[in-house]
Amino acid sequence: MKIRLLSFAVLREIIGSSEIDLEVPAGSRALDVWQMLRDRHPELAALERPPMTAINEEYADPAVELAAGDELAFIPPVAGG
Repeated sequence: MKIRLLSFAVLREIIGSSEIDLEVPAGSRALDVWQMLRDRHPELAALERPPMTAINEEYADPAVELAAGDELAFIPPVAGG
């Protein structure tokens, strides 16, 4: 199934894009997508748990199962000054 992944701040820099379409197996959860990103990007290997997670513009538990067409966003903490 296809989902849209949004990434922000440092995650966008690591992944190389703020928005990508991904093909994931049916029954995938945000945690599964996070693991896939960790496997592809060694810079994320130290981060076991995903940052704040939103599905279809609502904060969500990363264990929630995704549906085809969902928009998944990982929102890292940001520091201001």
